[in-house]
Amino acid sequence: MSVSTEWAWNDNAIVVTADGRVDGTNARDFQSALEAVIEASDQAVILDMERLTYISSAGLRVILLAAKSLQRKDATLAICSLSDPIREIFSVSGFDQIIPIHATQAEALAARKS
Repeated sequence: MSVSTEWAWNDNAIVVTADGRVDGTNARDFQSALEAVIEASDQAVILDMERLTYISSAGLRVILLAAKSLQRKDATLAICSLSDPIREIFSVSGFDQIIPIHATQAEALAARKS
């Protein structure tokens, strides 16, 4: 299984939906997709991970790099809709202390507005 991404504009943010697995074999594809979105955006990016089934340390690095790239542009990255196993990975790695994590896409969009 590989990762696929789709993105759409939504309430002054770009929502990127990740689907599948992000591992060492496709982390570069995931990175390229996020870089394209970041390049096109001057605003927030919300990474919806509801359909993500696995993420490796390489995938976590990609997300961290994306967050830093957005920060340099005075934009933000938020993550939403994590499954319990993926949420645990983010918690153990400390990412939940660095990048805002929301239960749903609607919650992430609402946080963006406030």
